[in-house]
Amino acid sequence: MTITTCGDRKPIPVEARGKHLVVDIHCHLGIPAADAVVQAKHPGPPPGINDFTSAKSTEVNRAQFATMGRTLNTLDQRLEDMDRLGIDVQALSPSPGQYFYYADPEVGRDAARIVNDGMAAAVAQHPDRFVGMGTVPLQNVEMAVAEMTRCVRELDLRGIEISSNVNGKDFHAEEFRPFFAAAEELGILLFIHPLGFTHAQRMSEYYFNNLIGNPLESTLAVGHLIFGGVLDRYPGLKICVAHGGGYIPGYWGRMDHGWRARADCSEHCAHPPSSYLRKLWLDTLVFDQDELDSLVRTHGADRLCLGTDYPFDMSEPDPVGFHARLDEAAKAKILGLNAAELLGLRMER
Repeated sequence: MTITTCGDRKPIPVEARGKHLVVDIHCHLGIPAADAVVQAKHPGPPPGINDFTSAKSTEVNRAQFATMGRTLNTLDQRLEDMDRLGIDVQALSPSPGQYFYYADPEVGRDAARIVNDGMAAAVAQHPDRFVGMGTVPLQNVEMAVAEMTRCVRELDLRGIEISSNVNGKDFHAEEFRPFFAAAEELGILLFIHPLGFTHAQRMSEYYFNNLIGNPLESTLAVGHLIFGGVLDRYPGLKICVAHGGGYIPGYWGRMDHGWRARADCSEHCAHPPSSYLRKLWLDTLVFDQDELDSLVRTHGADRLCLGTDYPFDMSEPDPVGFHARLDEAAKAKILGLNAAELLGLRMER
């Protein structure tokens, strides 16, 4: 079976070890060398990262990273875990803590290059099991476009992971238009993955800044892309949104009503918001099979991709089993064929 390539790049041959090809579009790899570069100029934790985290959540997070650090930052355990979970291919994306948007642009650029070189090196070790996504310094759009171009043309990375905002600026801002134009032209997948909510004064307890904040950030990011006209201006963008796309897929009717009823909601987008929503891809990291069934019913099996959030504690523990009750056609698409098309993979048996 041949799957459409990503732009004019060569398809990457991969193998299905079970009945269906299984591609994890949402998993992370940390590159510690990039942290060292940023820490030399910006020592300490990133600004704001601990503002909305309770002492108890901080304690749990510290324990998680102490036990998970090697798994996140190396390939030592990955293949064994992938085989155990039934994952044929991981689409490695940077750890969200390595966006470094807060750094000086030159520092951010240098750190991004280190991350992306590390991703390419990891893929080269097992090119049949890993495909890479990169990061770019979006605090300087010109630098971001240059690094994204390098990722595509020199490193053969197949996606760029971006946060849901850049230092509090949303993606409908005019300054980000050259980035989206370049992503459309390059044919590169943009994977939106938030890092907590920016205004989470009421979310510090119970890990709410992640449990509620991450999906809320995705909701806002998608909303700005739709209502701000970005998806009208760049209809060829390929975007996948983590965590099931946030809350919009379950409540898009309110957006459509606002678009019909209010001039301030329809000023920049020409069509009902739900029509744009269905042009995006979403991962299936929603943890509840009824929610998965709802996504398949409303969003369509053609636009969903399996995601695990490996190796974090918020990962899906049985990713293949989670999709077991879907019909075989939907299962084949969601487990791997959709991601394979987005990433330019060719399945071989």
